[in-house]
Amino acid sequence: YRGIAQAALEERAMTKYPAEFGFFGQEFIPGTMIPFELVLYIGLAVIMGFVLHKTSYGRRLYAIGSSPEAARFSGIKVKKIRITNYMLMGLFSGIAGVLLTSRILSARSNIATSWDLEVITLVVLGGVSINGGKGTMWGVVIASFLVGYLKFGMGLLKLSGTIMTIVIGTLLIIAVLLPRLLDGYKNTRKMRRQQAEAALQSAKA
Repeated sequence: YRGIAQAALEERAMTKYPAEFGFFGQEFIPGTMIPFELVLYIGLAVIMGFVLHKTSYGRRLYAIGSSPEAARFSGIKVKKIRITNYMLMGLFSGIAGVLLTSRILSARSNIATSWDLEVITLVVLGGVSINGGKGTMWGVVIASFLVGYLKFGMGLLKLSGTIMTIVIGTLLIIAVLLPRLLDGYKNTRKMRRQQAEAALQSAKA
């Protein structure tokens, strides 16, 4: 899709948008200081959180994430659910694109090209396992706010985009490695405890 955008726009920027279109990305809910896009984000998070944690569809997603083969043998239509998931991803990506275009009233083919690392970071930081089958919607929401505030703070400090990328990448490495290190530590302690109990029982015998 990025290639299609590149072919259509080349290096040009689309800027001829009506001022009213900026409401979605720039305006607040009337009578409040709450941005419209924040309300939409929280609303979608609540809806998808319910779908993920309270419906059979969500339970099937967790099952597929844990083991696609086991899910297939249990009667879950893995391919169908994966296609549905890709469709939902496309829908939400489209909504995000509309909001971003509304905020800056401009569109380029190379916009948001560096956001992949940031998205992966906040998802993993929110507790979603890179191996699948584990994670919550609320963890990702909290992580998105934390990463957002972190970037805002770095912006106030006038740090360069390169420094921001390094910080985000470091967070990703920590988020991936820390759970594995903790699991390894717990497994080591458990093994030592079992060995100590076995040695004690042998001594008593």
